[in-house]
Amino acid sequence: MGLNEKAIYLWIGFLVFFGSSAIGQDQKVADSLKIIYKQDILKDTARLKLLLNLSFNEMNDLNLAIQYADELIIQAGQMGDIERLSNGYFLKGNNKRLLGDLEEALDAYIKSGDAARKINSLTGEAITYGAMADIYSVSNNHDNARLYYQKAISTLRLSSDSIRLASVISNAGDEFLNTRNYDSALAYFREAEAIFQQINYVSGKAYSLGNIGMVYANIGQSDLAEKNINEAIRLLEGSEDYYPICVYLISMADIYLAKGDTATAVNYAAKSLQLAQQYGLKDEISNASLKLSELYENAGKPAEAFNFYKNYITYRDSVNNIQAVQKMADLRTNYELSQKQIEVDLLNQQKRSQRIIVIASAVTAFLVLLLAIGLYRRYYFIKRTNVIIEAERSRSESLLLNILPAETALELKEHGRVQAKKFESVTVLFADFKDFTKLAEQVEPEQLVKSIDFYFREFDRITTKYGLEKIKTIGDAYMCAGGLPIISQTHAKSVIQAAKEIIDIVGKLAPVQDYVIHFEVRIGVHTGPVVAGIAGTKKWQYDIWGDTVNIASRMEAMSITGKVNLSETTHQLIKDEFPCEYRGLLEVKNRGALQMYFLS
Repeated sequence: MGLNEKAIYLWIGFLVFFGSSAIGQDQKVADSLKIIYKQDILKDTARLKLLLNLSFNEMNDLNLAIQYADELIIQAGQMGDIERLSNGYFLKGNNKRLLGDLEEALDAYIKSGDAARKINSLTGEAITYGAMADIYSVSNNHDNARLYYQKAISTLRLSSDSIRLASVISNAGDEFLNTRNYDSALAYFREAEAIFQQINYVSGKAYSLGNIGMVYANIGQSDLAEKNINEAIRLLEGSEDYYPICVYLISMADIYLAKGDTATAVNYAAKSLQLAQQYGLKDEISNASLKLSELYENAGKPAEAFNFYKNYITYRDSVNNIQAVQKMADLRTNYELSQKQIEVDLLNQQKRSQRIIVIASAVTAFLVLLLAIGLYRRYYFIKRTNVIIEAERSRSESLLLNILPAETALELKEHGRVQAKKFESVTVLFADFKDFTKLAEQVEPEQLVKSIDFYFREFDRITTKYGLEKIKTIGDAYMCAGGLPIISQTHAKSVIQAAKEIIDIVGKLAPVQDYVIHFEVRIGVHTGPVVAGIAGTKKWQYDIWGDTVNIASRMEAMSITGKVNLSETTHQLIKDEFPCEYRGLLEVKNRGALQMYFLS
């Protein structure tokens, strides 16, 4: 697997619902608590606390950690302690996931979230969203992964829980890394690192450094990648957190393979495999085996490559392979017994009996062969059909998310309709190009469409980066908004940042593109209440209505090229962070005189 193909998913394992705080895992704590556990002297709530800490801190034996979590679930359920019941399911999900049992992990996370909702634990519910997003990300269901990451982040931003917020942001960065959106991945990882650094959380800083190193590895900056990953491994070794170390060691192997140093790459991959085997991490045993297979194949050693590839297959599909091997063993045993019986019959029976046995054996073998072929074809047909169904479902979900915001799409799928919603404070941005109609008459339609497509793709990238919702395009006009469908306290700031970047991209990047017509852009911004929803039953489009939209359009019409024109409402929200130039009271059609400002 090359540098650009490596998918990293790290759910930070040091999160658990201890009131309003989170603590770091420590195997030494688990070892000391085992003594108390074996004495069996704690009862009721004290017992629940002991089980919770044991399951959380046990890092060397994940199956033992799951046993503690199961006991916590049973006792918390009997006592009616819903908070610790939620904790138990969450810890079980974490450890099941580390063992590679994704289906059981997802089931545990869902039960944890259900329990959290019963006690109105907003933080517990948000963290469950993040954990479910991780499972979807590992399963390559990227639409659901991004949807649940956004739900988790939006909820946690309303809280004061910095560790949990930074952890989910870090995992969302992994999702962008997996889909090769390296700029966004780096932005998420750096935000997470800044939060961890601010609260001096060593484990979180280690994960962030490792993830940043992964981004640098993918964009070819191997020196920076190696520096960050080595520092991450050093910090993680101190806390005995071996799962991410296994992942980062594979990344170091990729880095040295790219440098042409196969021997060092093999050493890193072998160390990853050794740690994964030592601590029973099936997924990482599989990944390390595959990496070693690739390295030995590149080194011209097919025998070693084949052995490691067999190990990879064994751990990738361990349950299915065990069943298949058992079936093959049974068939082989039956076959050998039949052969022995035939030999005895051949020695003791006459020629006629021998002929009957041979014919019967041949017919039996033929029927078994037909049955095996039929079962295999049925299995292959079902498997192929499931792949087609899943692909079509993913495609339909992707198309729906491309048309509607994630929250709106989810509401439409669950209820078959979307309820119009009023938002009290939304920042609306309009942008259009100077002399577009005049230029459109002078160039070929194909070139015009290519140019507009270039600009609007860049605008889409920028609005996505700042968490804005693209509303629509009309001709050369581009409209987006911040603060919906998920309410944000920083929507005005995000829109201004996007507006500045749009001005910059139009002024600097477009002129160097040979096929792109160079336009000049003007932008208008206004903040106020809107109503948002879907109108009609055909060709759905998420849209917003209200006087705020009209005023934003007037702001754009009263702007000049290369400038962002702000209303008084927006100016009051961003004036402390962004310098502005007062334009005065300007007469606006059908609106009277309005105060306006240019963004400096």
